[in-house]
Amino acid sequence: MPTTLTYRDKIAVLDLGDGENRFSPEFLDELAAHLDTVVAEGAPALVTTASGKFYSNGLDLEWLSAHGDRAEWYVAQVHSLFARVLTLPMATVAALPGHAFGAGAMLAIAHDMRIMRADRGYFCFPEADIRIPFTNGMAALIQAKLTPKAAVASMTTARRFTAPEALAYDIIDATAPESGLTEAALGLLTPLTPKDQGTLTAIKSVMFADAFAALTRPAL
Repeated sequence: MPTTLTYRDKIAVLDLGDGENRFSPEFLDELAAHLDTVVAEGAPALVTTASGKFYSNGLDLEWLSAHGDRAEWYVAQVHSLFARVLTLPMATVAALPGHAFGAGAMLAIAHDMRIMRADRGYFCFPEADIRIPFTNGMAALIQAKLTPKAAVASMTTARRFTAPEALAYDIIDATAPESGLTEAALGLLTPLTPKDQGTLTAIKSVMFADAFAALTRPAL
């Protein structure tokens, strides 16, 4: 299933799909187009979620291995997505119905809040096990959102956090049953809407200035 954008009481709900939802160039283009729409239509808040057992498995390593000459361009596109979500002019929640790995977990971290299915799925930065170091931008993003304890526990160990474990480390903000995941995400957002878009963008840009700068510098 391709990415889809719907609305619940004006709150945008962006579904990443029902597969592994890896960051192919086409996938990144779809997300960018949806975010353009969400901002242009003045949605007061955004939920991103998915329909299968993955929120996202992150980088499209198969595409990247076949297009090594475009690695710098590709990483810049991924960084651009993170930077944009980090500073969106609305409240944002990533609702994780299943696994969030690598760059997929980083996309979740770029949101204001995260809620995870209580009984299934892992949140994981596997880089330490797959021998792929974090870029400066990726590291800055994670460290801007997590406590030092949580950053060390997740970045240096490749640990797979269950929802209760992720909640204990403040990696996520809440858990919910699968059947009520999107409703719970909407419940987190409803009290936060609406806010002035320009003001919220300015606040987030100051809060996360270092991470944003690292994400928008040349990646490689």
